[in-house]
Amino acid sequence: MESEAIILALAALAQSTRLDVFRLLVKHEPKGLAAGDIAKAVAVPQNTMSSHLAVLSRAGLVSAQRFSRSIVYRADLKRFGGVVQFLLEDCCGGRADLCAPAATSKRGRRAKVST
Repeated sequence: MESEAIILALAALAQSTRLDVFRLLVKHEPKGLAAGDIAKAVAVPQNTMSSHLAVLSRAGLVSAQRFSRSIVYRADLKRFGGVVQFLLEDCCGGRADLCAPAATSKRGRRAKVST
């Protein structure tokens, strides 16, 4: 992945509502959720939600598909995996020993940092 795409993805996730939406969509894979259901779940007006979904879509983190009158959004886990892989490989400079704690730490537990 190119740096520009990584920056766009990270910027999209660097806002609390969009992060909440992405996490919600990940939980609803592979079916996805309709835009109105997403707005209700995160308690955001539909017009505001449209803006957030557009940002996530431009970043390639979500995809949309129309079904009759509904638009169903899904998380693009392959794209997100590419972002994570880029960070682990590029930011760790190819040194697996530096990335191993981050890659294996459990949610809610922070990897130990040596000083």
